[in-house]
Amino acid sequence: MKVSTRIPFQIVYSLFDHQYLGYLFESFAVQLDHKNKLTLQHQNISSQNAHEFDRKLDDADYELIQLIDDIQQDAVLKKFGPKNKKMTAERFFLSVYDDQKGDKTLQEAIHQYLEEKRAKILSLLYGKMVFEMGNDGEPTAKTIRVNQEKANIRFILHRNSENTHYFPHISYRGERVENLHHRNAILLCANPAWIVMDGQLLTFEQDIDGNKLRPFLSKKFIAIPKKIEDSYYDKFVKHLIEDFEVEARGEGLKIQHIDHLPPQAKLHFAMVSTTTNTLFDSGKKEEVLDEKVTFSLDFYYGKYSAGASSAGKPSYVELTKTADGFTFCQVKRDIGFEHDCIKLLQELGMDIYRGKSTMPKQKAFSWLAEHRDTLAEEGIEVHQRTKGEKQYFVGNSSINLEIRENHDWFDIHAKVMFGPFEVSFLEIRKLIVAGKNEFTLPNGEIAVIPDSWFTKYYDLFHFMENGSEHRLKKHHLAVVQELQEGALARVSFNRKLEKLKDFEKIDDFAIPDGFEGQLRPYQKAGYNWMNFLSEYNFGGCLADDMGLGKTVQTLAMLQNEKENSEGRTTSLLIMPTSLLYNWEMEAKKFTPNLKVLNYTGTNRNKNPEIFGWYDLVITSYGIARIDVDILEKFYFNYIILDESQTIKNPNSNIAKAVKKLKSKKRLILTGTPIENTTMDLWSQMSFVNPGLLGSQSFFKREFLLPIEKKNDEAKYRKLHSIIKPFILRRHKSQVATELPGKVEKVHYSTMTDEQQKVYEATKSSYRNEILEHIEDNGLNGSQLMLLKGLTELRQLANHPKMLNEEYEGSSGKLDDVIQTLDNVLANDHKILIFSQFVKHLQIVKKHLEKKRIPFSYLDGSTKDRQSEVNQFQNDPRRQVFLISLKAGGLGLNLTAADYVFILDPWWNPAIEAQAVDRAHRIGQENKVFIYKFISKDTVEEKILALQKSKMDLANSLISTEESFMKKLTKEDIEALFE
Repeated sequence: MKVSTRIPFQIVYSLFDHQYLGYLFESFAVQLDHKNKLTLQHQNISSQNAHEFDRKLDDADYELIQLIDDIQQDAVLKKFGPKNKKMTAERFFLSVYDDQKGDKTLQEAIHQYLEEKRAKILSLLYGKMVFEMGNDGEPTAKTIRVNQEKANIRFILHRNSENTHYFPHISYRGERVENLHHRNAILLCANPAWIVMDGQLLTFEQDIDGNKLRPFLSKKFIAIPKKIEDSYYDKFVKHLIEDFEVEARGEGLKIQHIDHLPPQAKLHFAMVSTTTNTLFDSGKKEEVLDEKVTFSLDFYYGKYSAGASSAGKPSYVELTKTADGFTFCQVKRDIGFEHDCIKLLQELGMDIYRGKSTMPKQKAFSWLAEHRDTLAEEGIEVHQRTKGEKQYFVGNSSINLEIRENHDWFDIHAKVMFGPFEVSFLEIRKLIVAGKNEFTLPNGEIAVIPDSWFTKYYDLFHFMENGSEHRLKKHHLAVVQELQEGALARVSFNRKLEKLKDFEKIDDFAIPDGFEGQLRPYQKAGYNWMNFLSEYNFGGCLADDMGLGKTVQTLAMLQNEKENSEGRTTSLLIMPTSLLYNWEMEAKKFTPNLKVLNYTGTNRNKNPEIFGWYDLVITSYGIARIDVDILEKFYFNYIILDESQTIKNPNSNIAKAVKKLKSKKRLILTGTPIENTTMDLWSQMSFVNPGLLGSQSFFKREFLLPIEKKNDEAKYRKLHSIIKPFILRRHKSQVATELPGKVEKVHYSTMTDEQQKVYEATKSSYRNEILEHIEDNGLNGSQLMLLKGLTELRQLANHPKMLNEEYEGSSGKLDDVIQTLDNVLANDHKILIFSQFVKHLQIVKKHLEKKRIPFSYLDGSTKDRQSEVNQFQNDPRRQVFLISLKAGGLGLNLTAADYVFILDPWWNPAIEAQAVDRAHRIGQENKVFIYKFISKDTVEEKILALQKSKMDLANSLISTEESFMKKLTKEDIEALFE
C-alpha cells in the first residue's frame, strides 16, 4: 500500500532471513498516525523511488538504500546469473544451492559479495530505526536496538584432568553477556563480526572473525580432548593468544607475558634455481637455468623470532611443553618498528608481501649492493639463510673509471672493487661481454656483477679493443661523452674534439691554392668537416642529397691533402664504372694540378709501385674486386668509395675486397646510405671506421632487430648518437637555396575496362592464396609470395602487356603518359622518364619509335652511358630520355631536363628522390616539374597511403624498404588486396 508523503512517515530498515542468501535488509517508508506511532501502512523504498521521500532521507539513507538494492535476489541474479539466457530467480537459486549438484564456487562468490555489502550496511545503521521482519512480511514486527558502543571479547581456556574448555567472554558496558546460545544470538556478518542478541545489534572493539563465535551460538563451550590438546594448542590457541586477550585457568596451563624486549630485524636471502624446457628454432628441447633469490624478513625479540608475514599482530606466542603442563610465552611486539622496516624495504624498491619477496638473481644482488648501507643504518641485518656450497658476497662494489685522450685512442684507467678486493677490469669486461654475471673472490665468496653495470658500461665493454690494452678507439667519442654526461667516468680530452658533436663549431680551413673554382657555403662547411676528420684520422660518410656537389667537396679536400700533408698523399677512389669519366672531367676542371691515374681497362699497368707517382688513382668496383691482391700491397693516404651503397651487403665479394685495402684514412660518398636494411649502414660505417658499430652480430642484435622489427626509438637514438659525428647529410631544401623550385604532381590514371578485368582477376587469386599462406606460415614465412603478388599487380597497373605479350588491349596509364608527353614536347621541354621495370620502358620506347621522336635510352645493358648523356644534354632535338630507375638513379648530371616522369612508385621514396635529382641539382636553371603516375584503385595507390603511415623515419638516416615490408600487418595486406 502507498505511503503518503503529505502526512508524517518514518524510514525504517527491516532484517529478514532469505532461504538461500542468508540475512538481508529491506528499506521501507512507514506511515505514522496522529500520535506519531508506526502504523501497518508501509511502502518499500528503492533507488528508483527514494527521491519521493527525500525530506526524510540523509546521505547515509541514500547510501543504505543503494546497498540494500544491491543485495536483493534480483540484483544477485543479474550479477551472477547467465548473461545470454533468461532465468527466473527461483530456478537460478534452486540450481546453484542444490544439496547434491550445487555450484560451490559460485556459492562462495555470492557469499563474499554479500558479506562485503552487509558489512557496509551494518556500519551505517547507527541512529536509524531497525526492526526484525515478521513472518507475514510486516517490516516492524520486532525492534532491534543499534548500539553505538562496541562490546569487548576475551577467550577463556580452562584445563582440567579430562579436557580443556574453550569459550568466549563477552562484556558490554562493563557487564558480562552470558551464554550466546541462550539469548538467541544471530551472526549477521563474519568479517567484521556483527551479532543480534536480545534485540540488540552489536559489534566488537577487537577485529574478530565472526566464525570464531559461530560454534558458541549453539553451545556453551568447546571441549578439547587430552589426546589432541598438543596439536590444538599449537595450531589454534597459540595464534588466538597473539590476536586476543586470553585467560588461562585450571591445571598446568599458563600464559607468560614478556614485554620490553628490543626488536632486531633480519633480512634473510636464499638462492632458488629452477630449470625450464624451451623449444628453440631447431625444435630441440633445451633446459634453461632460472636463478632467483628469495628474501624473508624476520623480527627477533631476544631468543624469539617472528616472521614479518604476521606483522601487525600485537604479540608473538611460542608454546613450551613441560612435565607440569603447557606454557604460552607471549612476547609483546613493536608494531611501529616492524611497520617501519617493511615500509623502508618497499621504499627501497622491494616488492615485499607477507614478509617475502623474490627477485632475479642479478637484480637481487644489485639491490643489496645499492642499499646495503641504508639497511645497516636502519638496523636491518642481511644474512644468507643457507650454508651450502656457494656463499655469496653482499658487500659494496664499485667501478672507478677515468678516460684520457691519447694520440689515436682513449686510454681507460679503471679500478674495480668488491668489498676489500680489487678485481681486474679486463676480467669484468670479459664476463659482461660473455653475458656471465658471477665469479669467485679470493676469499671463496661468489660475487654477482651488479645488473646496472651491464647497462651503464655496456657500450664501453663491447667497443673496447680486444687484448690486454685498456683502449677505446677515438672514433667512439659518443661512448666517452655518454659516460661523462652520466657521471660514470672522469674524462679528459682535447676540447677541440668536442666540436665534432656540433657541426657548426668546426674550425674553418683555408681553400687550397691549387683548387680552381668556388665552393658554396654549405660545400665549404663540408670541406671543413672532412679536413677536421682528417686531422684525427677519422673516417667519414658524406651523405648529401644527390646534386649538392659531393664530388667538388671531395676534390677540394684531396687538393688540400696534397698541399698541406707531409709525405706521399696518393689516394684511391673507387666508383661505379659509369662515373669514371665524370670524375676525370671534374678533376681536370677543379683540381688540374692533381695527377690522376685511371686504373681501368685491359691494358692497365698492374705494378702497384706506379701508384706512388700519382695523387689520385681512380678505378671501378669491378677492377677493385679483381685486382684486390695488387691494390692491397700499396698503403694509400685515403681510400674513397663513391656510391658506397655498392658495399651495402657485408658478405658480398666487393665489400670483402675493399676492406682488405690499406690506407691512413677513409671516406665514403653516397646519397642513400641505406637502401634496403639497416645492415647497409653497418657495412659502410665499418669500412670507414672499423669497430665503430661493433661486430656484425652485435650490430644486428643491438640495433638492426630492435629498430626494424620493434621500432625501438631508444635504440635508434643511440645509433644516431654514435654515427652522428661521422656522417654529414644535408638536404637540398636546407642548403641549396639558389636552386630553382620543383613542383610535384601525382597524376591518377583510370585503368581501361579490359585492363581492370585482368587486374581484378589476378588480385582475387593472389589475395586468397596469400592470406591462406599467412595462416599456415605466418607473416615472415610469406614475404616472398607477398612480394611476387604485389609485383605482378604493380605491373598490371602499368600495362598488362608487361606480363602477357599476347595482350592486345591498351592501358589507362600509358594513354595518360602519352598525352602528357605530347603536351610537354609541344612546348620544347626536355623530359626524363623513369621506370623500375625495363619492360615498361620498352613499351614507351615503341611508342616513341612509332612517332619518330628522338630519344636517349639507358638501362643496365647500355654500353656507352656517357654518349647517351651527352647527346641528351647537348642535342636540342633529343627531348626524351628513357632511364631505368636502378641503372640511372645515380651518377648522372641531366640538368638539360626540366620535366621528370616517374612511371611507377617505388617502395622507398628515397630512390625516387635520387631519380629526380638527376635534373634538380646544381646547374639547373629552370623550375623542375615532377609527374608521378598512379593507377587509381590499385595497389599503387594503397602503397602511397601505407608509406605515409608506416615509414615514420622516412626522412631520417635509418629508414629501409625491408623494414617497411616487415611492418605490414595481416590487416595491411588484406587492405592492399581489397
